[in-house]
Amino acid sequence: MQRKAYVPGAAVLLAALLAACTGGSGSGGRAADPKAGSTTSAAAPQPGKYRTLADACSAVSHDTLDALLPGLTRIADQEQRDKAYQGEAALTYNNDRRSGCRWKAESTDATDHLFVDFERVVSYDNTVSDDNAAHQVYATKEQAANLPEPSAGSSSSSGSSSGPPASPSPGSGSGSASPSSSASAAVSAAGAAGGPNPSASASGSPSGSPSGSPSVTGTPADLQPRTLDDLGDEAFIDDELSTAQQRTVTVVFRTSNVIVTIEYDEQPAAPGTTPSSKDMQDKARKLAGQLAGSLG
Repeated sequence: MQRKAYVPGAAVLLAALLAACTGGSGSGGRAADPKAGSTTSAAAPQPGKYRTLADACSAVSHDTLDALLPGLTRIADQEQRDKAYQGEAALTYNNDRRSGCRWKAESTDATDHLFVDFERVVSYDNTVSDDNAAHQVYATKEQAANLPEPSAGSSSSSGSSSGPPASPSPGSGSGSASPSSSASAAVSAAGAAGGPNPSASASGSPSGSPSGSPSVTGTPADLQPRTLDDLGDEAFIDDELSTAQQRTVTVVFRTSNVIVTIEYDEQPAAPGTTPSSKDMQDKARKLAGQLAGSLG
């Protein structure tokens, strides 16, 4: 009986098929994960609460203007009085980033000026939130005001300002940066919209009163320039009296990524007359509270 010839090619083919199946399942049948071992990237800082700004010239009511600028009600001509109530808008290149307005009123007793400025801060650094950038701009203004150290026994409204908001991105360092080191970077980024320089001193009076906090002997602690703990996220009030007896009260506060500046000054008509610090501060702080509430 003749035997069939053994075909070695069939054995080779069978071995190749087995090897292919074994090689394809060598890794457990799972494809390599390109993301294996990668770490989750840090969350980007959240944008600020405010995306637009109100018109500063429309933000102050007539009743409030009457209280701060008594001379308005004494303007006889109706057209001139209406124009005085409207105020003069400050120059800006982007109304959603900066809005300011000035008012002036003269009377037989004094000449009063009021300036209100809204600034919305936007960070262009993807490691710094809008709120942290706004904090640095605010810190520059507070540092420029050169507030005196709080004295013992000061009122509850003169507590220290709150610290910077926590940054959601690790390593940004904005939460512990000093105003002199990191403020310049934040101001540079935040000021790209043009208009008035956001790093300018908040105590600069529209009437040119000298800068620097007064050192009036015997002034009560609750009337000294100081930080405020009952207004926005952080705030301060400054009070300056020039040699010409012109008093300028400045209130600056921050709410999220918006900074509000109020400058209120009065020049008495009679020589030797000094405007009341308490009266002017009370009026300025009342206006600040109203503006803070209108921001929402």
